[in-house]
Amino acid sequence: MSRVKSAFEKAMEKMETIGNLSIEEKEAIRDSDNLRTLLASFYRGELSKEALWQKMKDFKPSLLKEAQKSMINSLRLSSLPEEFQLRSNGILAIESLKKTPRSSVLENVLGSIGKVQKEYQEVKEGAIAELRQAIESNPQMRMRHVKAADGRSYPMAMTVDEAIQARMAEFLPEHEKRYETLFARAAEKLLAELQ
Repeated sequence: MSRVKSAFEKAMEKMETIGNLSIEEKEAIRDSDNLRTLLASFYRGELSKEALWQKMKDFKPSLLKEAQKSMINSLRLSSLPEEFQLRSNGILAIESLKKTPRSSVLENVLGSIGKVQKEYQEVKEGAIAELRQAIESNPQMRMRHVKAADGRSYPMAMTVDEAIQARMAEFLPEHEKRYETLFARAAEKLLAELQ
């Protein structure tokens, strides 16, 4: 049976590894750690886009691109509009720090991503509203069959919300797959546009 290493032992191993790194490698690790801390503060709303810009204005171009990639990779189809806007603002603020910013190109692709998110939400909400109306007007849609211990199947009424959830469970996977594909393509395009 293998022995579990203590936190101290793991820390000592990490220190040994760090001791073997070159100055450039240690600097890259420190820069990446600082960047993660800075982005975490930005995501939590502790930094405005202006404050982020101010703190990153002396960063190396490679770190600017790394920050943008991190923000793009944190975008999700189901993100709240406020989260999407925050990351979009951050991506564009960082882009303005580059020697040859391509803000209009990135803004255009971000707009496409925002449209995919909005359409996804609208279609989902529309489907829920249509289902609710249909289920409320047709009580038969609230019926499901439940198997009893004796193997027989008995009809059982569901609430409107239970019936909606059951029907949406059938609809959502295909809906999400379609929009996830569109979203992923747009995010890949955004990553490809970074310089």
